[in-house]
Amino acid sequence: MQINLISDTVTKPTKGMLKAMLNAEVGDDVFKTDPTVNKLQEKIAKMFGMEDALFFPSGTMANQTGIKIHTQPGDKMFCDKYAHVYNYEGGGAAANSGVTSHLIDGSRGMFTTNQLSEAVLGGRSDIHVPYARLVTLENTTNKGGGACWDFEEILKIKKVCTANNLALHLDGARLFNALVAKNETPKQYGEVFDTISICLSKGLGAPIGSVLLGTKKHIEKALRVRKLFGGAMRQVGYLAAAGIYALDNHVERLAIDHTRAKIIGVALQNCELVKNVEPIETNIIIFNVIDSINEQDFIQRLNRAGISLISMGQGKLRMVTHLDFTEEMLERVVSTLENI
Repeated sequence: MQINLISDTVTKPTKGMLKAMLNAEVGDDVFKTDPTVNKLQEKIAKMFGMEDALFFPSGTMANQTGIKIHTQPGDKMFCDKYAHVYNYEGGGAAANSGVTSHLIDGSRGMFTTNQLSEAVLGGRSDIHVPYARLVTLENTTNKGGGACWDFEEILKIKKVCTANNLALHLDGARLFNALVAKNETPKQYGEVFDTISICLSKGLGAPIGSVLLGTKKHIEKALRVRKLFGGAMRQVGYLAAAGIYALDNHVERLAIDHTRAKIIGVALQNCELVKNVEPIETNIIIFNVIDSINEQDFIQRLNRAGISLISMGQGKLRMVTHLDFTEEMLERVVSTLENI
């Protein structure tokens, strides 16, 4: 039995989810006549206290649509140097929207209000630099090891955005992990951000799909952009049913993933081949091996023991706990790390 800790995207639909998908009532979503996707969009918009929502086949497409509806070619977006929208979306901001990314040197994927203020004020009246239009945050941070933003800092950043006429987008691919870890509510975030993307196929365990939330005006624009990007689908209710099931059944259990990640973190700290383990808040574990061994060698050792993980570059290795990672698997991972 191979234990796959590469990502929380490797999960398979549960029996309950498959049943919900099989029994979904569907229509043609291009004509807005699929009742199940309409139900999902209404459900998650209400959950966040936002006006509207739109289903997407991927989180990248949802994020890139969010960027495009807030900007024009030649504009500037502020984000952390670790941001998923910059590092892992194929240069989409530049290719799809003609946007320049101003990278802020934050900590674990999160920057401070003061850092943003300095970046914004530095070129506000200079004709040589792009117009500043958008700030994008990521919660939890992927490359930052599942770190959660301090909500008070987000509120301060919102004030900077308001004062400088900047839109604020949240890449909330793993936002529900943050909500569970920090005991926060969706409506807190809906009150602050102009647009939010939510991934249903990461910690929540759906097989596919993300949702973009915003005002009715934003989603009206997003509908056209989704069509432009090739993301309009037909009987999407079969997928939306999985998203509804995930929201109803897989949110609170994220705490289990977080606990298991921390247990693995302790085992890694006690492993003689591991140099350091970054702080673990949610379901992502990032660590470095000692200088005397090659990271690929460490990966291969675990692979031979039936455990899959991934390198994030720059010496960082990553494990991610998820819905399909059981207590039995956890015991095997810990035992392997103790005896490697």
